[in-house]
Amino acid sequence: MTGTGPIGHHDPIGHDNPNGLTGPDTPTASDNATLRLQAPAPGWSIEADVVVVGSGVAGLTAALRCAAAGRRTVVVTKARLDDGSTRWAQGGIAAALGEGDTPEQHLTDTLVAGAGLCDENAVRTLVTEGPDAVRRLIATGARFDTTPGGDEIALTREGGHHRRRIAHAGGDATGAEISRALVDAVRAQGLRTIENALVLDLLTDAEGRTAGVTLHVMGEGQHDGVGAVRAPAVVLATGGMGQVFSATTNPAVSTGDGVALALRAGAEVSDLEFVQFHPTVLYLGPDAEGQQPLISEAVRGEGAHLVDADGIRFMTGQHELAELAPRDIVAKAIMRRAHERGTEHMYLDARHFGARMWEERFPTILAACRAHGIDPVTEPIPVAPAAHYASGGVRTDLYGRTTVPGLYACGEVACTGVHGANRLASNSLLEGLVFAERIADDITSAPARRPGPAVEPTAAPVPLLAPEARTTIQRIMTAGAGVLRSAASLTEAATALARLQRDAAEAATTAAQATAPAQAAAPEAAPTDRPKPAEPGVEAWEVTNLLLVARVLVAGAMRREETRGCHWREDHADRDDAHWQRHFLVTHRPPHTLHTRTTDTAAFPATTAAPAPETEPTQ
Repeated sequence: MTGTGPIGHHDPIGHDNPNGLTGPDTPTASDNATLRLQAPAPGWSIEADVVVVGSGVAGLTAALRCAAAGRRTVVVTKARLDDGSTRWAQGGIAAALGEGDTPEQHLTDTLVAGAGLCDENAVRTLVTEGPDAVRRLIATGARFDTTPGGDEIALTREGGHHRRRIAHAGGDATGAEISRALVDAVRAQGLRTIENALVLDLLTDAEGRTAGVTLHVMGEGQHDGVGAVRAPAVVLATGGMGQVFSATTNPAVSTGDGVALALRAGAEVSDLEFVQFHPTVLYLGPDAEGQQPLISEAVRGEGAHLVDADGIRFMTGQHELAELAPRDIVAKAIMRRAHERGTEHMYLDARHFGARMWEERFPTILAACRAHGIDPVTEPIPVAPAAHYASGGVRTDLYGRTTVPGLYACGEVACTGVHGANRLASNSLLEGLVFAERIADDITSAPARRPGPAVEPTAAPVPLLAPEARTTIQRIMTAGAGVLRSAASLTEAATALARLQRDAAEAATTAAQATAPAQAAAPEAAPTDRPKPAEPGVEAWEVTNLLLVARVLVAGAMRREETRGCHWREDHADRDDAHWQRHFLVTHRPPHTLHTRTTDTAAFPATTAAPAPETEPTQ
């Protein structure tokens, strides 16, 4: 069951309603029309049973299992096969593998971190199936660090965990080792891969079922230009959207492409307002932008202390776990202390580790710090929160199924209900692993079939933003929807984002009118102050995706008038279970409107045959 209610006045491009998010109204034929980016028509195509978009732990696990079951599987990745976001994961993978630990204890820690918004069925699936999934990963070839002189997996602790249950590899290079093992397995099996390819949009048939994807190969892949992979099952494993903010731990490819694609295809997304800001990212100065070096949670797990400039620990007494409190609590504490001291960062002090421990346990972090002129062996590390992980994404059920038949999602692009309002440290790799296996099992449990003929969308193409708007969006989001949020900051951000959307739409309209046959004989001079339309291309497509996910994120953050998990509203400092212990389910309808329905509880409704929302007259 879901509740409804308007979130703002209905306005297609947000002229009078800057947050752009409205209540559900009477569905029309156009509501079911998919939207697509402005792009050339596909000039080539290939057929498959399954196309997996992404080459991290989630994507490659799903691909390997589908291929092992005999399905023709194609992996599409935005960079090279081993450049997925997984390889940046430092901390490890959490599972109840240690003596005395149980899935029930792991479940409890996850629910606490999720601040009342986890779907308990999804969490129970994760923690119950997790240990065996890790063992299968080891059987695939992943090598985790073991105890000195033994062959048992060495386990450590991170924030929010009451047990040592984090398996790691290479000290602080867990993601790189998992990526290596899976990439080796993909190459050994000879899976077809298309590298350096940005996936643009979902293809659907006349019944609204998935029929494949369109994509653009960026010069170094097997094909050139825009093409299509025709398949009845598409698995989105595209990672996160950290590049929507100025400073992030995410690589440059994390531009929210999967969430934007799903929105244009009519799928529901949820919980985008819950962006986890990692509390300890190497502070490189107030003007630093782009991907920033992460100082893993595991450093605090091994006993590092957070201190201010005077060396005073400030987490003691704030939480029973002190520096190992859940990430939202640590991030807020850092920001509060920084504001009190009139600075923009705090320090992480691990000098007591000594050189040998730093070199053996955290070689990657040690090298990154030294590359920026900081030696953790002899001095505290300046740290500040930065955008790290999206707890929300494309809404799925326990088998990764979205609200669009044949479209699946797993990993950071998905919202399974596991993370709730804040991800527990090192649950991300496990979630990608467990739910990728469940997706593959669901796909291969049904007979293979050919995709239906793809239908052309009836709506006009989505107007593109110019590449230079990327920096503008990032600064808008950092100022208005970062760690500290308020009605004023979010309204300012929403208004600025709506202006970007409006300018792009007006530029596209002006260009269309200028080229219309009726005006070809005597075209009127276009106003010189009108923005010029952006040309189709990778940078324009990426920034257009960023704008869409930014609008959804800000809209959800404006509506959620409470502080919960990693969503912190300065003007609504308390958690409000009576009104907000529920999820927003957002869809995107032509031309540029966002519509929502609200769940009655923290549990997600079924994704299959999603019910039409209760209706209200269209304004």
